Amino acid sequence: MNQLHGNTTFIGGGAMGEAIIGSLISQQLLGPTQICVSEPVPARREFLKDTYGVKTETDNARAANRASVVVLAVKPQVLDLVMADLRGNLSQDALVISIMAGVRIQTLQSGLGHDKIVRSMPNTPAQVGQGMTVWTGAAAVTETDRAAAQAVLEAMGQAIYVAEEHYLDMATGLSGSGPGFVYLLLEALIDAGVHIGFSRDQSRQMVLQTVAGSVELMRQSGLHPADLRNRVTSPAGTTAAGTLALERAGVRSALIDAVDTAYRRSKELGDGSA
Repeated sequence: MNQLHGNTTFIGGGAMGEAIIGSLISQQLLGPTQICVSEPVPARREFLKDTYGVKTETDNARAANRASVVVLAVKPQVLDLVMADLRGNLSQDALVISIMAGVRIQTLQSGLGHDKIVRSMPNTPAQVGQGMTVWTGAAAVTETDRAAAQAVLEAMGQAIYVAEEHYLDMATGLSGSGPGFVYLLLEALIDAGVHIGFSRDQSRQMVLQTVAGSVELMRQSGLHPADLRNRVTSPAGTTAAGTLALERAGVRSALIDAVDTAYRRSKELGDGSA
């Protein structure tokens, strides 16, 4: 049985929009006929229609008319045009969910002339149902709206509600930008494997499984990462030597600084700074 009621419209049918659409349908939270996607690129519209059986549109206002949930899945660069299209064309009780990085709730409320706004920060692993989304809602968002937002966002993976909007900038620095930092580390480990003599395919397989297995062990054991690290670190052994090299290179502090820098940049973008 579908857990969401009414129709849901997506403004934008890119990778993240598609990730949510696919998850909502596969988890039977919505049926294809309950979803409409407004997308300007003809080939993209045809792909979404053929792949998921959803309705497609080219007119944002017509797509959003009478929708109970409207998901803004566009680039921030086109937001002004989208808000102009939607202003005055949203149902009074419609819930608007934004997945745009750095766009404040107040900006959306002013531009749309609409109070019921949820702002969220998903990350790219949402495209495979393993996303991490942090979200919050405006004062006008009801408990029923919050339940609907949680259901939509959890379709992509895990979702955490926070009571204050400033946590969204923090989430952008940690979980939003985090995959980029992880990929850089994965790339370096794979290169290291090649450097010491493995083929690139062998090294890639070893690194991906090592990281995936380490994450799963931490999940299942519930142990602190330091405890798990100590368990694999023998006195005067190989891991101890390698860890010392990482500490000497300042890897720990560099990662903390990367998250902090991304967080501060998110604040600048949200405040309209260059």
